Amino acid sequence: MPHLNPVPLLLAALLSLAPTEALAQAGGSWTADIADIRRVAALIPGPRPLRLNYRRFAESRRTKNFSVKDAPPLPSVQARTAFQVVYADSYLMVDAGMDAAVHRFFGRGVDEPYDAAAATEVERAVGGARLILVTHEHGDHIAGVVHSPEADTLAPKTILTRTQVGALRTKPQMPEIQLTPDQARRYIVVDYERYLPVAPGVALVKAAGHTPGSQMVYVALASGREYLLIGDATWHMDGVRLMRGKDAPWVTEDEAAVLDQLRWLNQLGRTEPRLVILASHDEEQHADLVRDELLVPRLELPDSNPSGGQR
Repeated sequence: MPHLNPVPLLLAALLSLAPTEALAQAGGSWTADIADIRRVAALIPGPRPLRLNYRRFAESRRTKNFSVKDAPPLPSVQARTAFQVVYADSYLMVDAGMDAAVHRFFGRGVDEPYDAAAATEVERAVGGARLILVTHEHGDHIAGVVHSPEADTLAPKTILTRTQVGALRTKPQMPEIQLTPDQARRYIVVDYERYLPVAPGVALVKAAGHTPGSQMVYVALASGREYLLIGDATWHMDGVRLMRGKDAPWVTEDEAAVLDQLRWLNQLGRTEPRLVILASHDEEQHADLVRDELLVPRLELPDSNPSGGQR
């Protein structure tokens, strides 16, 4: 993957914001502009990615009313996933999976499905990635880089925001993902106002709400297809369609910011037909996207094609 030097990336990020934009984001309601996101994602030159892959490695069984306020208590699967943005000669990962010990935390005493073989595939894919991004600092998204025997090797190619690192150092979701100051210094730690370009066609969008360090990942493929990986802004796309937040007593969020994000995403869904808004945990949406050939249900591992361009 070309041009992944973090120094010019940070300079480009600083140049991408007019002072008035930065001030607007600093106070008042959360907002974003898809035109600006596209512009920032185009700042780094080079061929754009070819496709978006994903792997489900675990799941939680929770009724939908926890994911979407006032929804009926119907059975619902929360998929635990990692995503792979594939270029011709390399790939980057969005979220990094988790081991079985961290998975047990989310069951809260209930033994929930965990696919050890799929989790191993995620681990191998993370190990072979040129760059690793995380949507937020919860264990099912970040443990694969911070609670891993290979953490020292993965850290220099993992971008964490200063807010994410602060949470992992002082208020981790669980003890297993806590970082010491020495460990934190090994990561690429960034701070940005609204948007950050990280690779050709890829930009981060600051979206605190679900957690203080939450962010979305925008991906524009060479084909013109676009994706916005929204992490846990909602657990089910009905949250975007109905503009309703979660109703899970074990989650503490900035509800006003989350609702701002859901309203913005709802508008994007109605006005941007090229853009796929992708929630990390919505198993029903993932199945629909696989059926429509908008999401590939496998990961391309580093040794899949030694000549380059994993296939």
